[in-house]
Amino acid sequence: MSPGSWSPKMTAQGVLWILLAFLVWSKPGTASLPLVMDSVIQVLAELEQKAPVTEVSLTASARLLSAQDSGASNPLHHFLLETPSHKAAELDAHPLSPELQGLMKMVAQHEIRGGQEHGVVLAPDGSTVAVKPLLAGLEAGLQGRRVVNLPLDSQATPWDAEATPPGHRDASPEGTSADAGAASSDTEATLPNDKAKSPTTVDRILAVTLAADLGLTFLQPPQTQSLPGLGTEGCWDQLSDPQIFTLLDPKASMLTMAFLNGALDGALLGDYLSRIPEPRPPLSHLLSQYYGAGVAGDPGFRSNFRRQNGAALTSPSTLAQQVWGTLVLLQRLKPAHTQLQNVSQEQLAQVATYAAKEFTEAFLGCPAIHPRCRWEAAPYRGRPKPLQLPLGFLYVHHTYVPALPCTTFTGCSANMRSMQRFHQDTRGWNDIGYSFVVGSEGYVYEGRGWHWVGAHTLGHNSRGFGVAFVGNYTATLPTEAALRMVREVLPSCASRAGLLQPDYKLLGHRQLVATDCPGDALFGLLRTWPHFTETEN
Repeated sequence: MSPGSWSPKMTAQGVLWILLAFLVWSKPGTASLPLVMDSVIQVLAELEQKAPVTEVSLTASARLLSAQDSGASNPLHHFLLETPSHKAAELDAHPLSPELQGLMKMVAQHEIRGGQEHGVVLAPDGSTVAVKPLLAGLEAGLQGRRVVNLPLDSQATPWDAEATPPGHRDASPEGTSADAGAASSDTEATLPNDKAKSPTTVDRILAVTLAADLGLTFLQPPQTQSLPGLGTEGCWDQLSDPQIFTLLDPKASMLTMAFLNGALDGALLGDYLSRIPEPRPPLSHLLSQYYGAGVAGDPGFRSNFRRQNGAALTSPSTLAQQVWGTLVLLQRLKPAHTQLQNVSQEQLAQVATYAAKEFTEAFLGCPAIHPRCRWEAAPYRGRPKPLQLPLGFLYVHHTYVPALPCTTFTGCSANMRSMQRFHQDTRGWNDIGYSFVVGSEGYVYEGRGWHWVGAHTLGHNSRGFGVAFVGNYTATLPTEAALRMVREVLPSCASRAGLLQPDYKLLGHRQLVATDCPGDALFGLLRTWPHFTETEN
């Protein structure tokens, strides 16, 4: 490779190949660095700084190629990410410090063992993110061309490590990339049914991030899911130096909240990379922005709002077509796949439809709720009293104190702990009073939650959920994102899960108790909302 052929694109892809190589070959290790997104970004930055373009590209390729069994274990990635498949020399050491190498071994594979989830890190916004689907989406986006033709049945070859990936698989012309709407054959496509034709293309980015795992998981027997939402949350052993992530449901499927976060982040960032012109930003900068203040200065394009952005990226029909197409591709690449043997096209289409619907409604359509352990809640004092679900009321509050909106995970978490201390130590209550608290940074915080009687609306606590906005809204209003969370997202998700009656009534705290809560400005707005009622009866 001549110096004249170097490019930022090749540098970024080379860095990713090195990281993906760790994901393929590394065995679980013990990390000395905290398992946080900033550590992953540090790996990227060190590779970008220390490895010249030629070294990154060639060494990374050698690392990737030397995994003889990588194609057999994941033929989909081998096919769609165009990883070369011939054997290469033994892995050579790359300029990563021992600490960073230890970190990458810890996040090498996404798996669940003994109720603990591995291959995940804590992001600055408080969410937990699986690294492998994130990196796969970045690599798919760097390749630019989105739409990939499926091999015909007669052309499909059982996949093994020595097979040569078919050439010229991209449906888009060389040098072009599909726009955001081209993530599938047609965003207006109808959902798959018994009369629909089998897909002939897949979107590279959606296939390697979301579609394959969605489809394969929903081919499994139904599994218990945490409600309201798709996927299971978990708790870190500590937030200052996270090392162990324990799932709240030890029987969780692989579609955990962390996996869905990582997969959606990979899809969103891959889509972004596929559309922007070269030179593309260094990946360490891109991830720093996405898990920080926002990509390219856009505060709406960051991890806090992944669900809203995901809903704009793909529709249920689009995703259903992609899930179906990806299952078809897997079936052709690996005919001996135990889950796909003797499964008809009609069955694949039905699974794809259901998987896309559940993901769209139960994940994208639900709020991101930080569990109690994420904001380091103190234990409940005494024994909580269960609610008789579904409830018929939603009571809206403002916290008043803290008076300012919280705009970061760190700030909102501190506010939650402060309110809990006040409610327990000064008020003498068993716990923080609210069912849920809404920040201004895109997240909802679990208080008493969906299943336990709160202490938010005296005389009415067992009849409805109490939801509070952080801040004093006597003269101002919460952000539109926070308002939409309480007006639409939270109640619709709760109704779908059977926790809140579909015809629920919404009231302000002041309608039931002698108080100014939730503030004049906010209460005036509440009176215009569809479920608002003047009286409880």
